[in-house]
Amino acid sequence: MPVQRLSDESVANLCCPSGRTHMEYFDTLIRGLYVDVLTSGRMAYRVRYRRDGKKRVHTLGDDRLLTLAEAREKARNALRKVMAGGDPEKTADLPVNGPTVRQFYIQQYLPFVKSYKRSWDTDESVIRNHLIPALGDRDMGSLMPPDIAQIVASMRCRGYAASTVNRVLVLFRYGYTLALRWRVKGVERNPAVEVKNLKEDNRIERYLTPEQTSRLLKAVRLSQNRVLAPIVAFLLFTGARRHEVLVARWKDVDWRQRLWRIPRTKSGKARHIPLSTGALKVLHFREKTADPGGQVLSIKRSKRDFRCFVKDFKQRSGCPGRASFPLFPVADGINRNTDTQGKFNLGQTQAFSDTTGISRCILHGFFVISCFLPCYFFFSGCIHTVGVYTAK
Repeated sequence: MPVQRLSDESVANLCCPSGRTHMEYFDTLIRGLYVDVLTSGRMAYRVRYRRDGKKRVHTLGDDRLLTLAEAREKARNALRKVMAGGDPEKTADLPVNGPTVRQFYIQQYLPFVKSYKRSWDTDESVIRNHLIPALGDRDMGSLMPPDIAQIVASMRCRGYAASTVNRVLVLFRYGYTLALRWRVKGVERNPAVEVKNLKEDNRIERYLTPEQTSRLLKAVRLSQNRVLAPIVAFLLFTGARRHEVLVARWKDVDWRQRLWRIPRTKSGKARHIPLSTGALKVLHFREKTADPGGQVLSIKRSKRDFRCFVKDFKQRSGCPGRASFPLFPVADGINRNTDTQGKFNLGQTQAFSDTTGISRCILHGFFVISCFLPCYFFFSGCIHTVGVYTAK
């Protein structure tokens, strides 16, 4: 078993001694790499390694096809695979129909969307609960439009909303679009583009009735958290999301323009919300006690208390969720065509904002009588009465 530093010239002059069937010449640069010389004169590059406590040999190729440099590179790759727990002898078969849905979405799609998408956890939930149970073991290249349509029909039969079904369709389309863009082997078409989204009817009038408003304010008054009342008031006056209100900072409030800038929204783009008279009253009151360089409304316990309060109140009263909050900016002098929700079109915002038969004086009166007058005297003198506002 001679050991020497192999070179292309020395390899060309190797021979098998008489009386032997073959001779192994080991390289000093790559441990385990050797040239196996047969009596016939044929030579092959091989690498020796240990796996599971046993000696194994992996043939790299004939010397007539590989140079010494190529053999050393292949030997390095084989030894790296052994170090990672793999076996160089086992080569993965090229997929005929591409990876399975499970493999692609878990190994390629999710790592990619996590790098830029804030709501990637929603995609992960849809993949785990819908895509994988339905088609996880199917090859992506084998799926046809009827397979996608069957998922839609199955979800509708199980009572899923049209918006949930459409979310699954969007995820399928985008996943196949990425697979085609990345030239994933076996994927040649996007079967989801042939299946249309279901029609969604989201124009539902959801708002707080006077009775629900009264119960809301009474519940706020009973809370031990003194910041809860301004939080709820600011939500109602601006129509913003609860997270946006809880992380609002003074530096984003433009007093002169009466605007509140939200630097990071659900859509990833900054937007400005006009501040109504009621919202400015809340800010002026908080300005007296809050840190001017910090957050407007949130303290250590506010986020947790607010979540618990909303959950408990909705269960007890049957009130709608955040969709009711845009009622106040519309009723408090903000243009109905202003997008306070950060939606992609004004129609969606207006669908949240449509109200009928709610008096502005009743709404402000409930706030004064039920909550802010007993707790916060800053509301006194700022309440005025107007006629009934009816959204056409």
